[in-house]
Amino acid sequence: MARRQRRKLSLPEVLLWQRLRRNALGTRVRNQHPIGAYVVDFYLAALRLVIEVDGQVHASPAAIAHDRRKDQFLAGNGYRVLRIDAAEILQDADAVASSIASLAGLPLHQPAAGPPPRSGEDLSAPPSADQE
Repeated sequence: MARRQRRKLSLPEVLLWQRLRRNALGTRVRNQHPIGAYVVDFYLAALRLVIEVDGQVHASPAAIAHDRRKDQFLAGNGYRVLRIDAAEILQDADAVASSIASLAGLPLHQPAAGPPPRSGEDLSAPPSADQE
């Protein structure tokens, strides 16, 4: 079932997936990942973080009840659940991806040249005697 759903992503899911895939968060992100009897839109295993994209189909009473049961199951099994409105992704997918990176405590893009310099290491001249 999850494999079939991966081929039928909605436009907001595709836009978000393009920004999260290929280690963009510095950790692996899976899309349409099965957890128990449910399939979640995106899953960051290292953080036990589930990301669900909610479009208009999630507004019906039956869907709201289903989402509530799903969230309770996930939370009861130690997963954090983040629900994102599909309209937010359509409006600014980059901002949504950045907010996910912030929530996850991870940079959206990994620095290419290693970690930033420590405090004071970025100064070109050594400190003078009266600064020490």
